[in-house]
Amino acid sequence: MRAIVKISLGAATLACAIYAPVIVAQTTDGFLRILPEQTPFKSPLGAGPSQAVLYGDPSKPGVYVVHNKFPPGAHSNPHFHSQDRHATVIKGVWWTGVGETLDFKTAVPLKAGSYMLHPAKGVHWDGAGDEEVIVQIIGSGPAETTQVGKGDTQGDWPKPKQ
Repeated sequence: MRAIVKISLGAATLACAIYAPVIVAQTTDGFLRILPEQTPFKSPLGAGPSQAVLYGDPSKPGVYVVHNKFPPGAHSNPHFHSQDRHATVIKGVWWTGVGETLDFKTAVPLKAGSYMLHPAKGVHWDGAGDEEVIVQIIGSGPAETTQVGKGDTQGDWPKPKQ
């Protein structure tokens, strides 16, 4: 039996996703193992935030696990999700905020190992400061993302390193 991991081509801030199967591990006992270098990150624009769906399908009923990767200076705009989402920082410092105004000066840094609950319909925004960030999200589908506010008001948000 082969384990299949699906890749989302949607970034952390996009509501729609396209999935394509990728074989990353084979097993006969139902276990799935994915090494960090095997994580199938994809970005809809070929740059910027990217996502890898490791388990399940966020657009369908059931539990899903995704990893979101933010390059330095990349962030989401204010948005909310239709279902609770459980976030754990895997790598780097993830800058997080709540409410409809994106303002890096009010962001709360969460280092690797930190956890944050995004309650259903709770408006928030997040992203990377001056280093790459990887965040694991566990939720229950189907999950939708809704953008709110005026969009990107970067202000003092760190710019991507060149």
